[in-house]
Amino acid sequence: MACCSRITDDPNLSVAERDARRQVRGLRSFYRHLLVLVVVSAGLAAINLLVSPDRLWFYWPLAGGVIWLALHAVGTLARGRWLGAEWEERKLRELLAARDVK
Repeated sequence: MACCSRITDDPNLSVAERDARRQVRGLRSFYRHLLVLVVVSAGLAAINLLVSPDRLWFYWPLAGGVIWLALHAVGTLARGRWLGAEWEERKLRELLAARDVK
């Protein structure tokens, strides 16, 4: 993946631009994952309904894919808010303040 290292290692880019590019790459990956989930789930549903319509099983792989997509969404869309840079700075200040008290 030369493109990814080029983006993050380019000395001409600011830290903010590198972070923004990394976030855009994460969003692209999330949307790609969503598309794959929809296509594969539709295919599995079609196969299930054609082969054995009396016994539905396609929702089990769909449930697994939805769980994985939800985890991917949390990691991608909540990156800066949950355990992100702001949280890290706040925790660092808390730990430093606790050491000053003792």
